[in-house]
Amino acid sequence: MKKTIILLLLTLFVAGVSAKEKTKVACVGNSVTYGYGIEDREHYSYPVQLQRMLGDDYDVRNFGRSSATLTSRSPMAYTKQPEYRAAMDFKADIVVIHLGLNDTDPRWWPNYSEEFIPEYRALIDSFRVANPKAKIWICLLSPIGHQHHRFQSGTRDWHKQVSDAIRTVAYGVGVGLIDLFTPLYNRPDLLPDALHPNAEGAGILARTVYQNITGDYGGLRMPLTYSDNMVLQRDQPLVISGTANVGDKVEVKLDGSTLRKSEAQADTWGRWRVELPAQKAGGPYTLSIKSSGKRGGFSLKYNNVWVGDVWLCSGQSNMEFMLGNCATAAKDLSEAPHQQRLHLLQMSAIAATDNVEWPKEVLDSVNALKYLTTAGWQTMETADAARMSAVAYHFGKTLAESLEEGVHIGLICNPVGGTPAEAWIDRWTLQWDYPQILYKWLDNDHIQGWVRGRAAKNITQALSAGGELQRHPYEPCYMYEAGIRPLEGTALKGVIWYQGESNAHNTELHELLFPLLEKSWRKAFDKADLPFYFVQLSSLNRPSWPRFRNSQRLLAERLPYTWMAVSTDVGDSLDVHPTRKQQVGQRLALQALRHSYGRDIISQGPTPVEMSRDGGSIVVSFDCATMLRTSDGAPVRSFEVAGSDGLYHAATATVEGKTVRVRSAAVPSPVSVRYGWQPFTRANLVNEAGLPASTFIF
Repeated sequence: MKKTIILLLLTLFVAGVSAKEKTKVACVGNSVTYGYGIEDREHYSYPVQLQRMLGDDYDVRNFGRSSATLTSRSPMAYTKQPEYRAAMDFKADIVVIHLGLNDTDPRWWPNYSEEFIPEYRALIDSFRVANPKAKIWICLLSPIGHQHHRFQSGTRDWHKQVSDAIRTVAYGVGVGLIDLFTPLYNRPDLLPDALHPNAEGAGILARTVYQNITGDYGGLRMPLTYSDNMVLQRDQPLVISGTANVGDKVEVKLDGSTLRKSEAQADTWGRWRVELPAQKAGGPYTLSIKSSGKRGGFSLKYNNVWVGDVWLCSGQSNMEFMLGNCATAAKDLSEAPHQQRLHLLQMSAIAATDNVEWPKEVLDSVNALKYLTTAGWQTMETADAARMSAVAYHFGKTLAESLEEGVHIGLICNPVGGTPAEAWIDRWTLQWDYPQILYKWLDNDHIQGWVRGRAAKNITQALSAGGELQRHPYEPCYMYEAGIRPLEGTALKGVIWYQGESNAHNTELHELLFPLLEKSWRKAFDKADLPFYFVQLSSLNRPSWPRFRNSQRLLAERLPYTWMAVSTDVGDSLDVHPTRKQQVGQRLALQALRHSYGRDIISQGPTPVEMSRDGGSIVVSFDCATMLRTSDGAPVRSFEVAGSDGLYHAATATVEGKTVRVRSAAVPSPVSVRYGWQPFTRANLVNEAGLPASTFIF
């Protein structure tokens, strides 16, 4: 009897010990896994931080080896290292492999890329032999920044090719795939040497691995565009998407509409997506989203939801210019609360880019891509109308008054004063199409000097402390990463854009940048024909502006789904921020009504289409007009002609139907003509709708 009791107690003890066995996690990799460059790596390498996240039920070991390659051709092949043998002996239950960064070396990838996939498969098989029950994840490569000394000589391209091969391995072998690229790609400040993450960056890697291992993505979460009073884009499938814990079932219902509920399941990366049938304009609805799973359920409910048209309103300070400072402010502010069909999602900067030094808390937030904040969608009854974009308000108001009853207009506003075009382009596009602009951007002649000087002033404290990787809204890519990436995938009707002042000093570079910006955003919003309506720079006493305005005109003619609104007649000779914004918003709306809504209206001023010489005169023919006149009843102003010597002289211009005859006694044989070619111009040619002609040169 006594022996039986002892054996029973021993069995229970052994069973208890067995029940407490920890799940063994092997972090296999190179110097990024090892924690190279991290101060106190024993406490802050990603495997150590992963251990803290997973808790005491796990045993996480770091088997990283600096300089390790996957290819066996290298003397630093991982399978030749003691860390590999130790990892095999560990017989892990979970294996996380991050190899391939060092294979981008010109000694390896160009010569042995064909061997990469079979060797990776063999490595995976070896861990399965060590523990047939092991769960294995392989990782997409963490980023290599453009500062890397071999970035443009092959590393950029080979990094992508290696990552593509890793995807092939994951799908072919049936192992998990962890994306270590995306979480760090937009945080170059966390890669001090363009390759190895610091402690904070290692924490992001650890969190990413944790989410993949556990499936815990923090429960049901939605993008910042979801809140009460939101507007969903009409007349196209309603795509509702977010994140949830892996395997959670998600139910979406638009209460009050004809739609029934729809369901989805969160995938291995926590993503889920529901596509509801396209809806006509209407509301108000209640959008209900519920999730359920082994970690419990979550529910979200959004009230006063409308199906209408959503417009993104962006750019720099003239788009940011507030309604309360507008020339028509008194009337506008009295009417704004009654614009019941307008909805506003304001994304506001935490600090203005004035000529001041920013404190540390602002610098830290900027680095974390938290430069813009939002309180969610608001109606005009609750919005602070005085602080909203005057151009966006008059654009939206004109649309609402022109469209059929019941169409609500959503305005997403995220402009930031002083931002150059390059700040609004995604990193991938610039790295592949225009990498020169990324390097040492505070000393880079590809960027306007004023922009670099003001940014340096704002981040003085960081620069003084050696923080060369401190970020700023004027930095190439930054505004995309802080202001557009959070909106990616949002269904839009179109974009209105008022920017260029911070690029006007270099017209030729802007001619490269603006098409890249459109390309970048059309990809972000998954709409190849996303329309752009932009404002041509107004009149101001800056010498480069006539040439820049003409360049903008030509861009609008050349680029697909792109139209321009002229604003030279509402400029201010001494102020870069003219206050007559009502006309600007209305002119953008006219272009949208014609080209996005199909209205048969005159939407722009006279457009020069042809020049011919007739004796001592030049005759310019115009489109977008049935008749020409002047805005003030005075003779036509601001035409000039030049002969073969290239010297321009003021000219007399006479309207002849849809043409203008231009001559000058000083130029008996003119060969060229230009109009509105003064920085601040009093040009006065308009069409029958009173819309002004653009600056141009023939």
